[in-house]
Amino acid sequence: MTGSEPTVTLEGMSTSPPLVKRIPAGLWTGSVWCAAGVEPVVRFVATSPGQGYSLSYPRDGLDSFEARVLLALAFLLVFSGSALLRRRTALAYGLVVAATIVSTLAWRQDEMPPLQFLGVDVALYHVAATRPRRTTLAAAAAALGVLAGYLAPRLITGSESGTASEPFMSLTVIIALLVGSSVQQTRAHTADLHARAAAQAVTDERLRIAREMHDTVAHSIGIIALQAGAAARVVETQPGKAHEAMLTVENVGRETLSGLRRMLGALREADQERPRPDGDQDRPGHGRSMQAPLHPIAGLADVERLAASTTAVGVRVEVRWQGRRRPLPADVELASFRIVQESVTNVVRHSGAGSCRVHVDYRDDDLVIEVSDRGKGTCTDTGFGLAGMEERVALLHGDFTAGPRPGGGFRVVARLPVSSVAGTEQEAKAGAR
Repeated sequence: MTGSEPTVTLEGMSTSPPLVKRIPAGLWTGSVWCAAGVEPVVRFVATSPGQGYSLSYPRDGLDSFEARVLLALAFLLVFSGSALLRRRTALAYGLVVAATIVSTLAWRQDEMPPLQFLGVDVALYHVAATRPRRTTLAAAAAALGVLAGYLAPRLITGSESGTASEPFMSLTVIIALLVGSSVQQTRAHTADLHARAAAQAVTDERLRIAREMHDTVAHSIGIIALQAGAAARVVETQPGKAHEAMLTVENVGRETLSGLRRMLGALREADQERPRPDGDQDRPGHGRSMQAPLHPIAGLADVERLAASTTAVGVRVEVRWQGRRRPLPADVELASFRIVQESVTNVVRHSGAGSCRVHVDYRDDDLVIEVSDRGKGTCTDTGFGLAGMEERVALLHGDFTAGPRPGGGFRVVARLPVSSVAGTEQEAKAGAR
C-alpha cells in the first residue's frame, strides 16, 4: 500500500505486486479522507431533513462563507499532502493532519470525527513503513497530541457527557504505527536475505572455480614438472627426447594458461553479476545465471585422453570400464573426471609408482570410480586435493574413501548416485541429436 514495492524478476519472468500494493499511498490517503469528508456534506446538508440529523454535523454548519472557505482549504491541504506523501513524507503528513483540524473548524466541531481521522492513520502507516524510527515516533506523537487537544478541553469543562471517541482513535494510531513498522522491518529483513543470498552465490561460484583451478592446474603442473625433469636429464645425451619433452611442456603450459584465462574470466563475470542489496538491476549482466558453466565441460569421455597424456610422461595409466556406458548428468560427469584427474595427479606427484589403475563401474543407480596404485601407500598431499574430491562427492550426496591399500599402495573410491530418470533423459537427448 506504500506504492514503492518493486517488480520481482525471476528467470526472465516478471511478477507484478497485487493491485492493492500498486496503488500509491497518497491515493489511499486522499481517497479515505475525501470519502469521509464528502459523506457528511451529502448526508446532512445536501439531502432533505427527513434523511437524518447530527449534532456533530449541524445542517447549517456550512451556511457561512467562512465555513465553506475552511472546508475548501481542508480539501486543498489533503490533496497537496496526498500528492507529496511519497516524495516529502513528513511535510505531507503534516498537511493531512492540518487538513483534518481545519475540517473540524469548518464544521465548528469540538471533537475529532473518527471517520475523518482514518486518513491520518493511513498517512501514518506510510510514514512508519518508509521513514526512520525517529520520524515515525514524532508523527505518531503528533497524532496523539491532536487527539488529546480535542479531548482535554471537554474533560476540563465537564462538557463530555458520553463515551469519548478520542481514546479509541488513539488505538488506531498505535495500530497504524505497529503495522507500518512491521512492514519496514519485513522489507529490511528481505533486503538482508537477498544481500546474503547474493554474497553466498558469489562465494559458491568462486569456490567452484577454485576447485576447477586446483584440479586442472595441479595435474598440468605435475606433468610439466615430470617432463621438464626428464628433459634436463637427457638434454646432453638424447637431445631429440629432450626436445620432445619440452614441446610437451609447451603444449601443456598453453592449455593450462587457456584454462586459467577462462576460469578467471568466469570469476570476474561472477563478481560483476553480483546483485546489489538496493535491488538495482541496471548493472551489466544482472539477471543472468551466476552458475554459468566453464566451457568446455570435462567428462568421463576425457579419461582416455588423460590416461594417454599421463602415460606419455612416464606413469602408465590403465583404464578399465565396467557396465553399460551411457551419458550421465553434467555435474556427475564433471565430478567424475575431476576425481580421476586429481587421483592420477596424486599418483604422479606423491606415490612414486610407475603405474596406476582407473576403474569406472556404471551401475544401475550408482557410478563407482576407483583409482589405485602400488606406490608408497601414503599420500603426502598437503593441499586441497583429497578435500576437494570429498567435497565434490558430498555435493552429489555420494560416498568417498581414500587411504592405503592392505596389500600396499593407495586407493581412492568414490560412489556417485545416478538417477535412472536423469540418465534416461540424457540418453534420449543424445539419441535425438
